[in-house]
Amino acid sequence: MPTSFDAVHIGARVVVRWRLDPPPHAMAGSPSMTDAVGELVARSEHDVTVSTSRGSVVIARDRIVAAKEIPPRPSRRGSAHLAISRADLQRVMGPSWGALEREPLGEWELRASRGFTQRGNSVLPIGDPGIPLADAIDRIEAWYAVRGLPAAVSLTGPVGFEPATDPLGAELLSRGWTAGSRTLNLTAATDRVAAADPGGPHVGVGETLDGAWLDAYQQSRAVVPDAAEGVLLGSPRQLFGRIALGGGLAQTLGLSTPGSRDPRPVAIGRLGLAHGWAGLGALWTDPAYRGRGLGSHLTAQLAATVRQGGIQLIHLQVEADNAPAIGIYERLGFERHSSYVYLARAERG
Repeated sequence: MPTSFDAVHIGARVVVRWRLDPPPHAMAGSPSMTDAVGELVARSEHDVTVSTSRGSVVIARDRIVAAKEIPPRPSRRGSAHLAISRADLQRVMGPSWGALEREPLGEWELRASRGFTQRGNSVLPIGDPGIPLADAIDRIEAWYAVRGLPAAVSLTGPVGFEPATDPLGAELLSRGWTAGSRTLNLTAATDRVAAADPGGPHVGVGETLDGAWLDAYQQSRAVVPDAAEGVLLGSPRQLFGRIALGGGLAQTLGLSTPGSRDPRPVAIGRLGLAHGWAGLGALWTDPAYRGRGLGSHLTAQLAATVRQGGIQLIHLQVEADNAPAIGIYERLGFERHSSYVYLARAERG
């Protein structure tokens, strides 16, 4: 994490190491540095403010030695990737996928991206909207109507939950909204995913979204011009992985003459980094190269890359009825944490 904090969301949990003023008549062995662990609540050109368990600490930027964004506190015992609460995992996942517009409604977040992806065009209803539930839904419907988009909400719950059992879900369904796109949230430790690497050709990982990667991505789904790039580049930080024909793939698979330099990706994936977690998405393999373990190898290499940078936890979202993909992810070490359902306002004639 850059000590400028430029890429860190207000509200993120951080640890900051900073230099102390030496006390008068300091004795040998007196500490010269200390750590502040807590929520980043403010920043300016000259200092940052961290809310800790002992109160707020204002730290001058020129005293910061190191800083790191860390995951939310666990809500229960167990492996760290499963111990996070459902609400906190949703907060972690939110910025790991971009949106062209984000607007708060109390603690909820309204997102719009010109219709590109459901995550980029739905409400994240975590916490309190600050107004009565019925009024909040009215506000949501009006907000999306202004943008010419169908109103949609991403409602989280335990694996397999029914939206009618949730107060917000029940209210939306009573208004004629419909449920669909049931999705599982899978989580894992990055070291376990990296260790499950089946091996394979070179995986390139970088922060640049270039034309070749984007061309490959457009083979996986329809994109909205000028919206896809904004969404893909809309996280605090993102990494783009690829396996290209010229990266040793042809030789590994015995498909062509060694020495090929064809740059076209045949497998891609993206990581969005936020709140001390990595979020895997946009994973795609060219149909001509499927069944060769390229997606598993790419996922493991991406996990290894961020693990080297100190990120220990990773999440992804997969459609609940996609059994083949779920099986692959579980073999890599992912486990089922929770789920969410999209509810959308029915079109009215």
